[in-house]
Amino acid sequence: MFDAWPPDPIRTDRLVLRESAARDRAAFIELFASPEVGAYLGGSRPRDELERSVPEVPGRRPGLFVVELDGAMIGMITLDPRDADRPGHVRPEAGEAELGYLFLPRAWGSGYAAEACAAALGWFAGAHPGEPVVLSTQTANERALRLAVKLGFTEVERYEAYGAEQWFGVWSR
Repeated sequence: MFDAWPPDPIRTDRLVLRESAARDRAAFIELFASPEVGAYLGGSRPRDELERSVPEVPGRRPGLFVVELDGAMIGMITLDPRDADRPGHVRPEAGEAELGYLFLPRAWGSGYAAEACAAALGWFAGAHPGEPVVLSTQTANERALRLAVKLGFTEVERYEAYGAEQWFGVWSR
């Protein structure tokens, strides 16, 4: 999906989207250990397990942006090919880019997720014109649903997975 990675850092009014670095390790651990972040993702992971398993430079892979505010990581955004085995697709061969995001609870409520996701979607549209972007979230995750609509995602279907109703939408530029 990504021929050249990483792209140059993407700058918004308040944020920088960039490749991960070793200085982000503590924030990655905090993100995945957070019960609030894990509430709609199957739960948090034990901090001691994360301390042992998270690599020195976590998340360094195509499609993953660290979201930085004032020099510190506050979250991450992913654009990954949607697995063909998962329900929800907008084209028969699957593999659409799927937007995902996780932010530290202290960054919630300030519009950072909307700002960062809009920047990542804009970058993707420029780098991959005409390629669809999809998003899936639990219908119980009201904050994620509001953000999806704000970003321009339109509901395509709902389905059951992971013991909960899921909302599946496609991005309209």
